[in-house]
Amino acid sequence: MAQGVKHDYHLVNPSPWPLVSSAAATIMMLGGVVWMKGLFGLEKGTSWVFLAGLAGVLYSMFGWWRDVVKESRAGDHTPVVGLGLRYGMILFIASEVMFFVAWFWVFFEMALFHQHRTLSSIEEVRAAWATWPPHGVETVPAWHLPLVNTLTLLLSGTTVTWAHHALQTGDRKGAKWGLILTVALGVLFTTIQVYEYAHILEHKYFFNTEAVNSGLYGSAFFMATGFHGFHVLIGTIFLTVCLLRLLSGQFTPQKHFGFEAAAWYWHFVDVVWLFLFAFIYVVFAGAAGH
Repeated sequence: MAQGVKHDYHLVNPSPWPLVSSAAATIMMLGGVVWMKGLFGLEKGTSWVFLAGLAGVLYSMFGWWRDVVKESRAGDHTPVVGLGLRYGMILFIASEVMFFVAWFWVFFEMALFHQHRTLSSIEEVRAAWATWPPHGVETVPAWHLPLVNTLTLLLSGTTVTWAHHALQTGDRKGAKWGLILTVALGVLFTTIQVYEYAHILEHKYFFNTEAVNSGLYGSAFFMATGFHGFHVLIGTIFLTVCLLRLLSGQFTPQKHFGFEAAAWYWHFVDVVWLFLFAFIYVVFAGAAGH
């Protein structure tokens, strides 16, 4: 802590990262528009602007979080600051919960009230929405790869809890192996989901000549499960960084909030997947008789 400081709060030194990350995020957003639609005289499909913005965002994330770790090791994260960090992580996870509520809302609305689409004056629309999922859609069997992924994430929740408990009790070897297994299970989940997506697209489960006007089902499915898969990827990177920090001796039984935050995030990912598996894969697809 800086000399002469008489309070428990950390006054952050001037940092370039808020400005740099904001500029990079803006470039990435505009680059996404250019890539998908074309803008500023650049043709649709031009990806270098988006990639440049993405590189800037990743660089900002690395630099900003590196500085936070340095502050922690310098003793700037007092108990009061640590409490603020915990509140911040809790609010971040709460915002992520609402993010997924939006995708569940879409899926539930279409599943429970799809009959309202049968009032359309267009025959194809009425026929498509007479059932849920729409006629012609082949749903993903819940008790095959989705079940394997469910068991994978549940097991990973156990291993990350083991690692956390081991770290709290000073068992660094147990913490190390618990984290290694958790990261490996996260990679396994992502690999299985990529294979599942490839299988869906190859066999055209959602988009085929019979599944007329059924694009919303496929969009809702891919957005909900795909964003969850993205969160698993982020969580895996989060835990990998924690593993590297653990191996370098940065965590102690008394001071390891970085790992604790990663464990909270991973448990959130676990719980979201249980709801996705229960409703998107099992309940509505099973109720439709597919």
